Amino acid sequence: MTQFRVLEIDNPEWNRLVNSACRYDFHHTADYHRLENAGRSVLCVASSADGFVAMPLVIRPIPASDYLDCTSVYGYCGPIASDVSDKIPASLRACFRESILHFLHENRIVTAFSRLHPLIDSDLLLDGLGDVLDINRTVYIDLHTPPEQQVAGYRKSNKSEIKQLKSAGYETVIAATDADIDSFIDLYEETMDRVNAAARYYYSRDYYTDFIRSTAFESLLLLAKLNGKTAAGAIFTITSDVMQYHLAATANTFMRATPMKLLLDEARLLANQRGLKYLHLGGGVGGSDDDSLFLFKSGFAKSTGMFKVWRMVVDQQKYAECNRQTGADPSSSYFPLYRSQQHA
Repeated sequence: MTQFRVLEIDNPEWNRLVNSACRYDFHHTADYHRLENAGRSVLCVASSADGFVAMPLVIRPIPASDYLDCTSVYGYCGPIASDVSDKIPASLRACFRESILHFLHENRIVTAFSRLHPLIDSDLLLDGLGDVLDINRTVYIDLHTPPEQQVAGYRKSNKSEIKQLKSAGYETVIAATDADIDSFIDLYEETMDRVNAAARYYYSRDYYTDFIRSTAFESLLLLAKLNGKTAAGAIFTITSDVMQYHLAATANTFMRATPMKLLLDEARLLANQRGLKYLHLGGGVGGSDDDSLFLFKSGFAKSTGMFKVWRMVVDQQKYAECNRQTGADPSSSYFPLYRSQQHA
């Protein structure tokens, strides 16, 4: 017998269920949804004696209308399950799809959108619900392979520069004090200033401390130091069998030395020690070989995943109505169209 539930963010069952999934990431947890605070967050769960399928959604009002839509938190989200997708019984997958669709209609939700995790196969779980679209590639280090083979996958210049950083006296430490966290926050804001980042990429101090100290997932803040000065820092998370490269920053005065390369190598070593399967570095702006961020990450591995998004128009008539009311440009490729002017 199958059952469908909608868990609110303050329900402790949310994190317990997510933590029992075959594979998940910190983006799926209630703690991260609480930090993002982007709307009313819910976890939709279809379950039976054979397992479960669950997907977090963020519900928001649509401007200039009486309707709602739903999206995902920033990052890699989408559905998760108690087992890999093709081992979830077809009856349970069908219950999940039918129940989600009923929930969307019942709550006057016009469109649904979610960013999907490149290392979680969601396609089968979403089959028959809207569209799944390929966006760009992401990079991961496959930790199934022996450590020496992992290093062999590094770009030649990276191997040389990591040795030079060590010879020059750079060291890596796991942050353990408030002073370490503060030094990273200063570094991160300096980095965001340097790249002219949008306002949403600046966070309060509570955001960093709550993130790092969350009990729903494990975080490691790694710092690269030279003569006691923090040159670079990065937050890595650990969930199920994946280490995820999250926020990263390098001091302006250390940019040419690229100490972040030393941190990524150290993260790989720590992930191996913990018996993890993947170190996911993520993608770039466009995921192409001429994208500087993607080029940097691809210098550590040739293995790539595909970042995808799920999108669905639940009610075509209401969707057209919302587009008219907001004066959306019909030639825009943004989804949902009625929000395109907010992101122009």
